[in-house]
Amino acid sequence: MSARILVVDDIEANVRLLEAKLAAEYYEVLTAADGPTALAMAAAEKPDIVLLDVMMPGMDGFSVCRRLKDDAETRHIPVVLVTALDGRADRVAGLEAGADEFLTKPIDDVMLFARVRSLTRLKAVIDELREREASGRRMGVIAGAHARLGGSGGRILVVDDHARQAQRLLAELSVEHRPIVETEPEKALLTARGAVDLVIVNTDARGFDGLRFAAQIRSDEATRSLPVLAIVDFDDRPKVVKALELGVNDILARPIDPQELAARARTQIRRKRYTDYLRDNLDHSLELAVTDQLTGLHNRRYMQGRLDALAKRASAGGEPVACLVIDIDHFKKINDSFGHQVGDDVLREFAVRLASNVRAIDLPVRYGGEEFVVVMPDTRIEDAHRIAERIRLHVAGSPFRVLGGEELLSVTISIGVAASLPDEASPQALLRRADEAMYEAKAAGRNRVIARAA
Repeated sequence: MSARILVVDDIEANVRLLEAKLAAEYYEVLTAADGPTALAMAAAEKPDIVLLDVMMPGMDGFSVCRRLKDDAETRHIPVVLVTALDGRADRVAGLEAGADEFLTKPIDDVMLFARVRSLTRLKAVIDELREREASGRRMGVIAGAHARLGGSGGRILVVDDHARQAQRLLAELSVEHRPIVETEPEKALLTARGAVDLVIVNTDARGFDGLRFAAQIRSDEATRSLPVLAIVDFDDRPKVVKALELGVNDILARPIDPQELAARARTQIRRKRYTDYLRDNLDHSLELAVTDQLTGLHNRRYMQGRLDALAKRASAGGEPVACLVIDIDHFKKINDSFGHQVGDDVLREFAVRLASNVRAIDLPVRYGGEEFVVVMPDTRIEDAHRIAERIRLHVAGSPFRVLGGEELLSVTISIGVAASLPDEASPQALLRRADEAMYEAKAAGRNRVIARAA
């Protein structure tokens, strides 16, 4: 997978060296020589990764990283800090500034490209979620500001059978999170399927293969989006690279530094909460796209797909499908006499009564305005007529409470019923017959059910 990478360094020789290495691996490379230029390019070009030197005059890499992570438009871009510094304090400072990784000069090419591939995969997932969320915002089905989510208070699963190390991790993480320890991979996998924000796995466990466990997390549908932080021995480079290739989100060197552990855990939990936020917004937008917001019933768009499939199945010799077309009698008079608020109350109350009087397999739909449709799979016309009559009696049998229950209003409905014919493949023809039957019911005096067989 290729990517656009922004290389930021004030020393031209360093920029050219990294540019040559990345270009040889078919990455598109952008370059900047200082912090302000890097910020402007990141905002304008939206790179997939930023490789950022720490030691720059004026605005150093830590400051640039913080600025990138504070901006809603760039905070999702992975940042790898590159520096000659190798001290613990500098590494932790970089992670706390929001960096995703900290590479030391001279750069190990194997580690660089393993990290770039790992972060590129992550960025691709986030980009897709962000694009779908943006589409929802443009359509008006998602509202509100972009979330700014914290990384504390997470539920962390530690998978480690090294008792002393596990207890040390438990103690360190308990300061701001809710960690639990599992020593057996089978039990750990079951726990991971619950409400977990981060999995930390020891790749050098004695009783199980930590990398195999990480691979199981990634292959399981219920856990594949969970962030995984792998504890590794950095001297075992093949294992480090393999961990990243398997989809581990981050790696932590042994011996474990408490502050680095805390910083990496916060970063991973914060990112998970952000991706969860995007996924939740996407689910919400999809639900709104097929749901009528006033009544909570499905809408005409959703019904069309279901009805098309059922009509096609019926025309091929399957069970018949029936439709009810329902219109609230004198609804315009209700709006004109009592106002649109009462009209909305009537629609909501009718939707509740409708949904409670059809079967679990039926699909009640708000078709538009005061008109509703019920799609009834595996239903013959006489059965559909009986259910329609039950709905009519339930609506006419007791008045509707409107204006918060302060007023009672009598409401009636007219219903047309039709069922698919053996030689009829068109769902539009079925709906048209039910609609014509509904108009017959209104013409005959309203508050009645009429079925049209053909």
